[in-house]
Amino acid sequence: MARALYIHWPFCAKKCPYCDFNSHVRQAVDHSRWQQDLIADMRAEAQVAGGETLTSIFFGGGTPSLMPPALVEALLAEAERLWGFDDAIEITLEANPSSVEAANFAALAGAGINRVSLGVQSLDDATLHWLGRLHGAAEALAALEVAQANFARVSFDLIYALPGQSRREWERQLARALALGTSHLSLYQLTIEPGTRFTTDVRRGVFTPLDDDEAAGLFDCTQDMTAAAGLPAYETSNHARPGEESRHNLTYWRYQDYAGIGPGAHGRRGGFATERHKKPENYLAAVADRGHGIAEQRHLPPPEQAAEALLMGLRLVEGVDLAVLSARFAMTRGELVDESALARLRDLGLVWERGSRIGVAPPGRGLLDALLGEIVADALVTA
Repeated sequence: MARALYIHWPFCAKKCPYCDFNSHVRQAVDHSRWQQDLIADMRAEAQVAGGETLTSIFFGGGTPSLMPPALVEALLAEAERLWGFDDAIEITLEANPSSVEAANFAALAGAGINRVSLGVQSLDDATLHWLGRLHGAAEALAALEVAQANFARVSFDLIYALPGQSRREWERQLARALALGTSHLSLYQLTIEPGTRFTTDVRRGVFTPLDDDEAAGLFDCTQDMTAAAGLPAYETSNHARPGEESRHNLTYWRYQDYAGIGPGAHGRRGGFATERHKKPENYLAAVADRGHGIAEQRHLPPPEQAAEALLMGLRLVEGVDLAVLSARFAMTRGELVDESALARLRDLGLVWERGSRIGVAPPGRGLLDALLGEIVADALVTA
């Protein structure tokens, strides 16, 4: 069953205008109540998703670095009791790079966190202000230093392809980021997500998103610069030194089982998909009433699982093994992929095929969404 655990902490100090994650701003948070109910939810999940030691835990949000270190420690102790930990377990916590949260890094490391992912987002003060971030560039760099002093593994995020952003400007910022000495970077192009303030701003003409062709050029230079610096892409938006990839996120992309607890958390185990109640108050009420926070649990038919495995796996540079997927979902290769489309894209140099494994070639990575629509068999997409 699950060898990875996701824990969602839904609270933020402020809602960013680009964010569509399940995050909420509250004036007060009852940490003792949250510890009690997250542990109860964890115990309920372990009853159906236990049996194997955990290889990774990920605290996401929201802003998990706002959690008291004692709460993090209590959750990790319970997870270890319920599942057991692999000797090389990866335990990641997302953090904002503020001085207040950086002051807790040593205590969080003492609680058991061994990898941190910092939401730096930009190294430019004006951009950070536009993105609605509460930290400045100097504060972020100082927090990064504290993180590197306390955690064995450190990653940070940057957002690019911003309105009006030039290639020269992004290259300069990326070069600076690559010189900071982390072994992992997550580099995301700005996307305008429904329901966010930026969606409203675009509709009102406040700003215009970067042209697709210009964004594609920035993507290409990102691949070149990170590879030259020894942090090649291993997934569309994630770059790492070999061996420093996010083990937890590889669980998602390789379509392996994982348990998810906390408001809005998703999980996948034993052919079932789970989703917890999103609103914090509804989640707490559900745990109090039923002993768990599950809002929906549904069986995933094999064709749907196969489609998801292809869509996730082809994001990885390593690609997917069609023979493995065929055996796993009892489907033929022809039921998984469109062979004629695959052959055409291979001849164009956009995809590669080695034995039973296929993947998207470097020239095709910037066209991933379009290629997926052609590669995955129509019957899976409509299943």
